[in-house]
Amino acid sequence: MWDTFLKAIALMLILEGIFPFSSPGAWREVFQKLLQLNDGQIRFMGLSTMLTGLIILYLVS
Repeated sequence: MWDTFLKAIALMLILEGIFPFSSPGAWREVFQKLLQLNDGQIRFMGLSTMLTGLIILYLVS
């Protein structure tokens, strides 16, 4: 179980590092725009991301 969990964390870190590595300027612009969002918008994006991940996990399992 821990092996699968650590693989999932490693894969997440690799995927999250691709955009800032390949295009740091665009990543900086996106991050600056994210800072301008209010808490409700950020929470909605987080909820949407979690639900999408749960749906994909359910479909794959």
